[in-house]
Amino acid sequence: MRIAIVTESFPPDVNGVAHSVVRAAEHLVARGHEPLVVAPAPAGGWRRRADHHAYPVVRIPSVPLPRYQGFRLGVPSVGLTGALLGHRPDVVHLASPFVLGAAGASVAARHGLPAVAVYQTDVAAYARAYRVGWGEAAAWRRIREIHNSAQRTLAPSTRAAADLITHGVRRIWLWRRGVDAVRFHPARRSDRLRATLAPAGELLVGYVGRLAPEKRVELLAPVTELPGVRVVVVGDGPARRHLERALPAARFLGVRRDDALAELYASLDVFVHTGPHETFGQTLQEAAASGVPVVAPASGGPVDLVESGVTGLLVPPDDGAALAAAVAELAADASRRARYGAAARTAVARRSWDAVGDELIGHYEAVLAGAPAAGRLAA
Repeated sequence: MRIAIVTESFPPDVNGVAHSVVRAAEHLVARGHEPLVVAPAPAGGWRRRADHHAYPVVRIPSVPLPRYQGFRLGVPSVGLTGALLGHRPDVVHLASPFVLGAAGASVAARHGLPAVAVYQTDVAAYARAYRVGWGEAAAWRRIREIHNSAQRTLAPSTRAAADLITHGVRRIWLWRRGVDAVRFHPARRSDRLRATLAPAGELLVGYVGRLAPEKRVELLAPVTELPGVRVVVVGDGPARRHLERALPAARFLGVRRDDALAELYASLDVFVHTGPHETFGQTLQEAAASGVPVVAPASGGPVDLVESGVTGLLVPPDDGAALAAAVAELAADASRRARYGAAARTAVARRSWDAVGDELIGHYEAVLAGAPAAGRLAA
């Protein structure tokens, strides 16, 4: 098959959408298919030769997102239509479509190309967090229009699917994300790294993710005040300076990638996630694969990923005191941490990217075949 993937984000961006697109495109190539990726151009200084991929990547002009200069929006242009039609795709894959993806959906509809839309970003929550001129109701109207133009929508979690159904999106299937359980592994735990980050032998608690307002990382403040606990924050984003002031006792490590990130995960004692608007929560899977118990809000994607009392603890959303209480519970019981971490590893070990990549190909094939609605969540 020839697949055109239109994405709102792609490397060098570091986020779930960009990572999922890379993984999907790599898997398509490995299975003998021909993907094309159409993505926003990064900020100045990027060179075409920097796109070292086994598939073509077309960059579309972009502008920075207001209030979040590190994220760029692709500006729909004639180049998008030319790239899509020039690739002669069997299916158009819309990755977290909203701006560039909306234009891709329009091109697909005009030219009778079947489309699969992947819902991955809670844009309505972003509209509220960044106050960019369109409110939640307008954001949902746009989401509904884009996704209902596609032959099917893939949702990453049951909570995300429920939100889509509530707001009138039709033809929804679950398609979760994979995890690299070879790279993210308990064996990568590093005594050297732990001695650097927690020199007095403190319990090492970590957050990994974008540092942005909707992630609510400031809720870690009560955790940083727990005796014998050291908090590390991995990532970057527009809220970093604010968070460094709000969390003076935390250590900010910036962005970590690949093996360095895997070593960091495995060296934690507890992983804490704060954001209440996750449609999935890839960092929770990576921590679980590393054998680390997870504390997260009982909201969105984490509800599917954390079995409270088995692989970690779920707490009320937007409640820093509850996060701290959960961490304190685990800090007091090393055997419980070990038990939860082992169960977390077991729960995600079979969620490979190859498996979810094959599921994605199955969705493409079903759309092409005009398959009936077996397995669908909502008509």
